[in-house]
Amino acid sequence: MSARPIRLVSGFLTVGGWTLVSRVMGFLREILILALIGPGPLLDAFVAAFRLPNLFRRFLAEGAFNAAFVPMYAKRAEAGADADDFAREAFGGLSAVVLVLVALGMVFMPALVWATAEGFRGDERFDLAVGFGRIVFPYILFMSLAALFSGVLNANGRFAAAAAAPVLLNIFAIGAMTLGALTGGAVITWLLWAIPLAGAAQLALVWRAAEKAGVVIRPSRPRWSPEMKHLVAVGLPAALANGVVQINLVVGQLVASRTEGAVSWLFAADRLYQLPLGVVGIAIGIVLLPELSRRLKSGDDAGARSSFSRAGEFAMTLTLPCAAAFLVIPLPLVSVLYERGATEASDSAAIASALAIYGLGLPAFVLQKLQQPLFFAREDTARPFRYALVAMVVNAALAFGLMPWIGWLAPAVAATVSAWAMCGLLFWGARKFGDVARFDARYMARLGRIVMASALMAAFLWGLARALAPMLETGGWRYLALALLVVLGIAVYGVAGQVMGAFRLSDFRQALRRG
Repeated sequence: MSARPIRLVSGFLTVGGWTLVSRVMGFLREILILALIGPGPLLDAFVAAFRLPNLFRRFLAEGAFNAAFVPMYAKRAEAGADADDFAREAFGGLSAVVLVLVALGMVFMPALVWATAEGFRGDERFDLAVGFGRIVFPYILFMSLAALFSGVLNANGRFAAAAAAPVLLNIFAIGAMTLGALTGGAVITWLLWAIPLAGAAQLALVWRAAEKAGVVIRPSRPRWSPEMKHLVAVGLPAALANGVVQINLVVGQLVASRTEGAVSWLFAADRLYQLPLGVVGIAIGIVLLPELSRRLKSGDDAGARSSFSRAGEFAMTLTLPCAAAFLVIPLPLVSVLYERGATEASDSAAIASALAIYGLGLPAFVLQKLQQPLFFAREDTARPFRYALVAMVVNAALAFGLMPWIGWLAPAVAATVSAWAMCGLLFWGARKFGDVARFDARYMARLGRIVMASALMAAFLWGLARALAPMLETGGWRYLALALLVVLGIAVYGVAGQVMGAFRLSDFRQALRRG
């Protein structure tokens, strides 16, 4: 394995490692939420309220800035131009836009809640969601500005601080809920106020890290310069494309909001499948985009194809076994992690059903994170937007169309099918990029072996879960039983993959040493 691919994988492992820490702590956060608050009106309202700043954050941060700002900044740095001046201009413009957005959101919060959770109308969840939304909505200001600093750090090959920042949200949330429970206060109130405070802490962390990297950015008056016009022209379609993904979530919430508790169930299932998606898919998107931008700028098409293919190997090596586990042992995972306090066995069964459906779509969700940088590195954001619109239509048609037959599970089915539709469209659209967008022979040879190793692991897990069924239902023994499932499943997959030639464990050891 050559030095550049090792550095690429080491970047994946740095981002993925910190994301894993964040997601594991996120599990503890969700476990506390479900135990102390539980599925029902309060949690439904919290999920709807917290989705609002996340909706706009992904429009601006993960949409416009990840797709437009990072390639433009990286190319300026590669060409020896003053990339930091460009970052300062972007900071001024983004600050002004988000401040206006926050003010409007606070005023029109009832309309936002009605538009995203219409099923709450007429019951207590509506007023709760409006009040909660006004507390958490300023989170978008901190997160959008943090995205700019994270983009600067990632473009300079410094991934750790930006990847570590999300951990702070979980630390603040866990600490707040624990204090609330210990002092006898309203846990939901402590949780709500922790969110904007955590956002401020995340911004402070990446701002300081950027300064240590030699990039000094201070607030300034917005300027409508040619560079900002180009940033908006490239970033707007990307923001809309990412926004379409969020609209899909809102459509699902609209359908689920008609069944009390369903918003909470889908939220819990979403948090579980977001673990591998965050660790693998988001890590790949963050690291691969500046890497492809630099290589394409220097005319290194062969290197770009190699980076794309190695990223694909890394993605499928870690994603396919997770998807298999979600399909064959969803209930043991859900019941052991979530079933306590205010969360009952009926809640676990509902969450597990949604998780299995999301598991079918997990590879597609991750592949999108791999495919999109092929377009974004060329500042081509218009076509992913058009493809996302098609996926949005598929999602809405299935979510509303299937609801009379399968009820609140319709959004999960719709999200999975539309994810595969989006994935297929991205592959089809990338044909014009030539060999750079095609996986190489090594990837194609290894993919089938990864599938076989994952299938072998799935069969093993299914049999072991049946054997351990009494333990999985018994008090403290269920934790040991789940640990056995996870550890032995990883061992079986690792041995099978190594023997079949699906991957080489030495490659990961090298990358970890280089990281």
